[in-house]
Amino acid sequence: MALTIAMLVTLLLGTVLAWISSLPDIRSFDDYRPQVATLILDRSNRPIDAIAREFRVIVPYDSLPALLPRAFVAAEDSRFWEHDGLDGWSIARAAFNNLRAGRRSQGGSTITQQVTRALLLSPEKSYLRKMAEAVLAFRLERMLTKEEILSIYLNEIYLGEGAYGVEAAARTYFGKKASQLTLGEIALLAGLPQSPSNYSPLRQPEAARARQRYVLNRMAEDGIVTAEAARAAYEEGLPLAGNWRKAINGYFSLYIRQQLLTVYKEADLYQQGLNVATTVDARLQEAAAGAIQAGAARVAERHPGEPAPQGALVALDTGSGRIRAMIGGVDFTENQFNRAVQANRQPGSAFKPLLYAAALERGISPEAVFPDTPIALYGGTGKPWQPHNFKNEYRGAMNLTEALVHSSNVIAVRLMQQVGPKNVIGTARKMGITAPLAADLSLALGASPVSLLELTAAYAALANQGVYHAPVGITRVGDRRGGFVTWPQSAGVQVVAPATASWLQTAMAQVVRRGTGRNAAGVPGAGGKTGTTDNQVDAWFIGSAPDLTTGVWVGHDRDLPLGAGETGGQAAAPVWKQFMLQAVN
Repeated sequence: MALTIAMLVTLLLGTVLAWISSLPDIRSFDDYRPQVATLILDRSNRPIDAIAREFRVIVPYDSLPALLPRAFVAAEDSRFWEHDGLDGWSIARAAFNNLRAGRRSQGGSTITQQVTRALLLSPEKSYLRKMAEAVLAFRLERMLTKEEILSIYLNEIYLGEGAYGVEAAARTYFGKKASQLTLGEIALLAGLPQSPSNYSPLRQPEAARARQRYVLNRMAEDGIVTAEAARAAYEEGLPLAGNWRKAINGYFSLYIRQQLLTVYKEADLYQQGLNVATTVDARLQEAAAGAIQAGAARVAERHPGEPAPQGALVALDTGSGRIRAMIGGVDFTENQFNRAVQANRQPGSAFKPLLYAAALERGISPEAVFPDTPIALYGGTGKPWQPHNFKNEYRGAMNLTEALVHSSNVIAVRLMQQVGPKNVIGTARKMGITAPLAADLSLALGASPVSLLELTAAYAALANQGVYHAPVGITRVGDRRGGFVTWPQSAGVQVVAPATASWLQTAMAQVVRRGTGRNAAGVPGAGGKTGTTDNQVDAWFIGSAPDLTTGVWVGHDRDLPLGAGETGGQAAAPVWKQFMLQAVN
């Protein structure tokens, strides 16, 4: 019997010791390794988005405003500096109030207990869980200083709207760092832990204000601030910035994430606290999103009862290939498919500048004259292929400038016959087009799908005296210790002769002045080319103005027609113009 009892006691003791050893072991703040966000910064080093499972930005205790930790202590655990992890008085008071209310209306957990609760893996509510909480609280109070416990708490606690910790919450609600918070803003954050959703200032402003007043009163009662300072802070109101992680940056953020994954592991993006400096311009992102939304709305208004189209825009720094704006759809919150990068669509006549570049590189003179007359070509089937111009309009003999200005399809096919599809494909490859291209005459009419990003980069080479830069969106990646690595930038490659590029830029300026791109006119130094596919399924306009090359696509995801009259000049060029007028001024 005694042996049996001894064995049971030994087994129980072993189980308890094994259970205790399985609990998180934190002996200093350095052992605290939560999930943290990778911050995406614009070209001015301002945060525009984050890659995160839990949006958290670790901030050292000594960089916080002195009032911030004190506000959380006043609101959540006024005896924090005196107790040893468990506060018997608070527990008894909470139990009494809960009995009187007939329900659980008040908790008695200390800040230390809240830290242990957050660190435990299981969210279950059980006696074992409470025991583990007590053991961990006891351990933390002996292993860590009060400042370290409070530092973990302020970085770990959930504060609503997807924000974990005070730094993330400060950026989410006020668009600033925690170190820049005012007394009123500090009090609002300190009131959130009890119920982040019920006290969210973005969703429940009245409840948030009431909770803010409670915290300010507690701070005044504890002598942390004067009653006058508390009153003044409350009267300032809540100057909310809204959620700084705007949906307009979502497409670009996903692109950046994919670029990072070529170097980093996925776990690094959630554990290393990376700061990714990018090339994007926040002002241009706003302008690009507005232009795409407005352009899609105009098409929808012209065709009531039909589904609204999608759109995409990419803007590149002409001299470096750096991405200044990227919008992959009308609304990222509804659909995350990035049409600027992931979608290969038929470019129609927007491919013709690459054909013309190949022709000039093969020695064909810009003054060469081709007949703009109907054509019939016979293949192996014996049936004629009869490419035709838009609206079946023909203008007789024209040189290459006039052919490009009026976007003659039949002259493009004749030119392809003379140059050869393989030579055109070779030129396109040099200019960054990686999509499969059909080695037949239909390539002259843009029948082979390409991505907006790649075709825009090819146009940028033409605007850059024939020097191609592969698009790049990252400049450097920093870590939370202050170190950083420079991201490889695109080296320039001469892909066509400067004379070829110069001629094409001059011709495309005429396209805007008096050709198919007239709806883009009005932007200083503008030159570009329209593209429209059969049945008005895809509408394109890609062009350059000083230092910036921008591509626009408008269409439906499922190859539906945009509607009668919706050409690249009608649907896409006005979007380009609206964006560029804001971008270059």
